[in-house]
Formats: sequence, structure tokens, C-alpha cells
Amino acid sequence: MTAKQQRRYFGTDGIRGRTNTPPMTAAIAMKVGQAAGRHFLRGHHLHRVVIGKDTRLSGYMMESALTAGFTSVGMDVTLLGPMPTPAVAMLTRSMRADLGVMISASHNPYDDNGIKLFGPDGYKLSDADEAAIEALLGDEIPLAEPRAIGRARRIDDAQGRYIHFAKDTFPEHLRLDGLKIVIDCAHGAAYRVAPAALWELGAEVIAIGVAPDGFNVNADVGSTHPKALQMKVLETGAHIGIALDGDADRLIVVDEKGQIVDGDQLMALITTRAAAAGTLRGGALVATVMSNLGLERFLAGQGIGMLRAAVGDRHVLELMRSHGCNVGGEQSGHIIMADHATTGDGLVAALQVLAALVATGRAASELLHLFDPLPQLLKNVRFKGGAPLEVDSVQAAIAAGETRLAGTGRLLIRKSGTEPLIRVMAEGEDKALVTAVVDDICAAVAAVV
Repeated sequence: MTAKQQRRYFGTDGIRGRTNTPPMTAAIAMKVGQAAGRHFLRGHHLHRVVIGKDTRLSGYMMESALTAGFTSVGMDVTLLGPMPTPAVAMLTRSMRADLGVMISASHNPYDDNGIKLFGPDGYKLSDADEAAIEALLGDEIPLAEPRAIGRARRIDDAQGRYIHFAKDTFPEHLRLDGLKIVIDCAHGAAYRVAPAALWELGAEVIAIGVAPDGFNVNADVGSTHPKALQMKVLETGAHIGIALDGDADRLIVVDEKGQIVDGDQLMALITTRAAAAGTLRGGALVATVMSNLGLERFLAGQGIGMLRAAVGDRHVLELMRSHGCNVGGEQSGHIIMADHATTGDGLVAALQVLAALVATGRAASELLHLFDPLPQLLKNVRFKGGAPLEVDSVQAAIAAGETRLAGTGRLLIRKSGTEPLIRVMAEGEDKALVTAVVDDICAAVAAVV
């Protein structure tokens, strides 16, 4: 049995669930802190873990529980407060920490939470590390002697360090003077750092989604709910709108006409500009199975390859590293630029888009729509348990859909790694056919759940 098959707690992006329901309880969080801390106690140096969080109410509880776990096995804890996921990854590496932790459920509503772990190199943990921590969770974990218990402290300049890092990814000879930008921070982790970084680069900043109350993270704002951003861009006559999610590792853009620009179009821009500048490594973009076929065809026309990974920025990064690529991402807006970061970074990706806007002098609506996507439809069906995709009637509906799309499109059905959902996606040249195929499969799944 593989490490992935043995997992009870770790999913595709750390540990995630509904707060105060296993595995997202204070007791389990403390045990995770003890297990992860014990696993990363290596050598005789002073061991340190950095912990960041987004703005959901349960972050206080999970932060305290994790701190108790880490200190009880002898690790010092540095608390960052509300910080983007990529900031935690960056600070883990720059502070020479042994481990980094982000407490967030990303784009999920406030009543969910999660624990993401980063190794000392700033990358998400390997399967082997996760398997080792899983094994410790089932055992009695040795605690530190009283004199060896760890300390905990907060640092006040974490936000400034990240702002400085993000600004350093923006071309030094450019400024954002004269650019009116709406930034939607989803009432999440970037509610302070993202507007500040844009303002320091000279932009006129109109910020929304910057009043977190513990309950409103991702609520009708952010990258998964772009309507508020579209309306504000049109209302203010802004040149561009930027939407982040709750932990700021993904990005969606709205042009000056209020049109949504997804991750596929953003990756097309970033990749082709890197290729033109001679900085694209590996000769390809790494995307996922969800990215539109139109993106692949567009890049091929530019002499650029496209590799497809499984869904999840972790899988994208693994493929990037194995093929020597430095640009990758997802249609949902996770964009990884390995020259700058070890994980998706919504603000850093936005700064690359803004740099292109300034350098070309073109309107966002002209710059950010580089290809015509094929008709694509994604629908989700919620389930309570079992394995609906293994039912004969569902398998028959899937087989029929594949036959109908053969030669003109493609079909992808998968179980979500973060929610109890079956995701059904189809794309092809015939929009009506795509819709019919998705609806038929969704109906088959719904009939058994």
C-alpha cells in the first residue's frame, strides 16, 4: 500500500475539514503539532516552526492548539498572524525554520479550516514526510523534558517582509503610477499586505474585501465570487481588478470592461512573455487536466509545449520540478513562478500581469484575452459517502459521454480532494453537446447519492 493510500488525515492540500469536527479539532491539531514537530526534530540546533493563518474565527483556536503541540515536543514557535500562504512558505525558508504551517481552508467558507505544512525549503511536504507524520499520529509521542519545552513569540514585521519580497518580483524600472486598480482580498489573509504593496508601487488602490470579522472570509467576495469585483471595476472606471482567495494563493482578474480573466488566460500571458524574454525554462507551461484545450492549442502555435498534471498546485509543482519548468498553474488561478516562489502566489502573479499592462500600455481587455477557449462546462454533485463513481449506471453514463465527445473534445470526472463533491467537466467544439454530456453524467451521479 502506498503512502497516499494510507493517509487518514492528509488530502490533496494538507489537512482540511469542518471546524470542531474531526480532523479539524483542537485536540487533533495539537497532536499534529506534536507529530510534525517530532518528525522535524533533527540534530541539536534550536528548532523553529513559523505559523501563519487566514482570518477565519477558528484560526485562533487552531493556532493555540498547534502552538501547544509544537512547544510540547521542544520546538520554538514564531507566530506570524494573518498572512498569505505563499508568505508562510517564503518566511519558512528565509527565517531558516525547520517547518512552516499555514492555518487556512483557502477558498472554503469560514466554518471550514485546514492545516498546510511546509518543509524547511519552503515546499509543501513530500508524500514520505506526510506518511511519517501520519504514522506518529497513531502513536504515543514522546514529549520534551520540562527544561526543553519550546517558546512562542509573535513577530511584528512579518507583513513588511512579505510586501518587500512581493515588490522585488516587479521589474525595477517600472511603476504603477496612473493605474487605478481594484483589489479584492476576500476578507482574507492578504487584506493588509496586497493593497499596501500595490500602493507602494504607485497605484491608485481601491480595496474591497478588507474588513474581516472571522465569519466573512470568501463570503460573496474573492476569486471564487468575482461579481463584487466586476461591479466595483465598472463603478470606479478602474483599469483592472484583482481578486485573491482567502489565503491569497490564487488569482482571478477582471478587465476594465468587467470581463473575468481566468488562470488559463493569465498563464498564457505570463508564459508567452517569459518565452519572448528568454526566461522560460523547460520549453513548456505546466497546467492541469482542467485547463482549456484552447490554451494548449494557443501555446502550440507559439512553439511552446504544455504539460498536464493532476489537479492541485502540489502536483503542478512536482511536474515543474521534474521537467525543469519555471511556470505552471491552474485554471482556478493558482499560478506558480518557480523563479520567485515555491507555491502559488496570487499577489506575485498579479504583479507580473500589471507589469505587462504597464510595459505594453495596452488595455487589460486587449492584453489578457489571448485565445478563444473551447466551450467548457464544470458541474459539481455533492455526495454523503460511498463511491458513486464506481456504480454501474454512472460508469455507463461516463462511457456514453466519452463516445459522444470522441475526436471533438474531452471529459474529466474526479472526486474533489477538499470537499465531498464529484466534479464533472467536459469541453469540446459543440457547446450543446458538452452541456448534454455533463448534465447526463451529473444526473446519473445524483441518482445514486
